[in-house]
Order: sequence, then structure tokens, then C-alpha cells
Amino acid sequence: MNKHHVNHWYKKLQLFSAWYFLIAAIICFAMALVALRDNNLTSVRLRADLLAVDKQNGDVNSALNKLRKYMYSHMNTDLSAGGTIRPPIQLKYSYERLVSAEKDRVSKANTKIYNDAQKECERLFPVGLSGSGRIPCITDYVSKNGVSEQPISDALYKFDFVSPSWSPDLAGWSIVFGVLFTILFTVRLSLQIWLKNYLSQHA
Repeated sequence: MNKHHVNHWYKKLQLFSAWYFLIAAIICFAMALVALRDNNLTSVRLRADLLAVDKQNGDVNSALNKLRKYMYSHMNTDLSAGGTIRPPIQLKYSYERLVSAEKDRVSKANTKIYNDAQKECERLFPVGLSGSGRIPCITDYVSKNGVSEQPISDALYKFDFVSPSWSPDLAGWSIVFGVLFTILFTVRLSLQIWLKNYLSQHA
């Protein structure tokens, strides 16, 4: 290799310090840490908003979709990390309201069935004839037509969304550029050392 050309490139290389790349990498990684923390805090806040909406019987679906969309598009939004509740998103009040509504439905239906049974059995067993048969009649009618509660799985009100390993947001791109600047710093420093050694050996 021509020493003159090597010396030329070595001087060109000196115009742009390798430390610029290192500083840029440090800035990018610092931005990534801040952005990752913000991603996590935002996901925690959105979960708190969802639980508040659930408690107030608001638009749970909109709040749930907002949280789901955010977690699927941002890194470091894993709500299960370090938590004791599994899964980390549980719509307790929505579930309790549905269970309560089912109980009310069954209670109203059975009340109506009991009233119908009384009317039917009074017709079949009038007081003047064999009114003593009404009780077995009512019991049999209710037994055949009574409504029982349908089990409601609480799994339908428990959620866990998995955040991506990398996302094209501030955190994701900061990491990409941080890695890129680290590689450039390594290449730039290695090239400088190699050229310097070459020139010293061919002095």
C-alpha cells in the first residue's frame, strides 16, 4: 500500500474525531432509557385509567382498546413484570356487574314462573275440590320450568398484552442509532489505530 495515500487518509480521518460517534451513541442510549421509562409509565397510567372506567361503568371497550393498541406498538410496556397480579389486567367490576345481572335475570324469571305456577295450579286444583294438590303441583311446575344461573367465566375479563421486543418509536429508534454510532465509533477508532501503526512501521 502506498505510504503517501495512507498518510493522506490518516489526515482526513483526523478531521472527524472518533469521540463524536461515542458521544452521539451515549446521547442516543440516554434518550432510549428515558423513552423506555416513559413507555412503561404510560402503559401503567392507561391501565389505571381502564380500571377507573371499569369501576365507574364507563366505556370499558374503548379504554381497553386504547391500552391494547399502545402496548402492542411500544417497547417496555409489559405490565406483568414485577407485579403480583396474574394476569395484570382484570376487569373486576365488569365481571361483578355481569354476575349480578345474571342473578337478577334468574330471580325475575323464577319469580314469574312461580306466579305462573300458582295461577296454573289454582286452575287445576280449585279450593272447593282438591286444593291440597296445589303445593305438589306448584313444586312440579317450578321444577320443570325453573331457570338456573348460567356460569360466567372470569377469564373473559382478564387480559395480558405482550409488548414487542422492538418498536418504531422514540425508544426503538434511539436504540438503533445508539448501536449504529457505537459500531461507527469502533470502526473509526480501529481504523485510526491501524493507520497509525502502519505509518509508524513504514516511517
